[in-house]
Amino acid sequence: MLDGFQNLFITSINAEQLLGNLIVALACGLIISAVYRSIYNGPNYSAKFVQTMVVLAMITALVIMVIGNNLARAFGLVGAMSIIRFRTAVKDTHDIVFIFFSLAVGMAAGVGLRLIALLGTLFIGVMMLGLFKLNYAAPSKREFLLQFNCELPDDKPPYLPILGKFCKKFRLVNMQSLEENDIYEISFYLVLKNKDKSSLLIKALNNIPAISQIRFFFDEE
Repeated sequence: MLDGFQNLFITSINAEQLLGNLIVALACGLIISAVYRSIYNGPNYSAKFVQTMVVLAMITALVIMVIGNNLARAFGLVGAMSIIRFRTAVKDTHDIVFIFFSLAVGMAAGVGLRLIALLGTLFIGVMMLGLFKLNYAAPSKREFLLQFNCELPDDKPPYLPILGKFCKKFRLVNMQSLEENDIYEISFYLVLKNKDKSSLLIKALNNIPAISQIRFFFDEE
């Protein structure tokens, strides 16, 4: 009775179908990796991760072909995979999207839906490239963080005229008293009138004797 039940869920696959599905998964994985390499601009680029995406698509396709419609194989695979522990933390949500991308096209290729796998990869890949080129969802105004140490006088602070000259707007976010007498560490968020003139802003502040240790931070694009 059990054997008859299992046979109802077995799907046979020949060598030609196996090779064709793996080739499609490989092609989709290469396209995905090319898209990732084109749009990634973070500091933690890894060639191993790019190679893994290509192989992941093929492994997923192979797993899906091994399982077929056999419930016993599916439950057995879940038990076997539960032994594996993944220690590497994925820090960038962007990387997680590409992992799921590779898994999805691998599943499509594994069940023989080759056209869906290829067209889906091309369409999603083009859309991701388009979003990157258009800089979609990027903030319209770019803020910078300016920090410096300053000896504050009794009257008007000497840095205010310079900030008014170079900045569309600025706001004080932190002022901390240091151990030295009358020395404060001051932090501002800035929106520059012209971001290409940030060096002139720093030079102007540096010319003020009361200001020292100027630090200017760019936000990530």
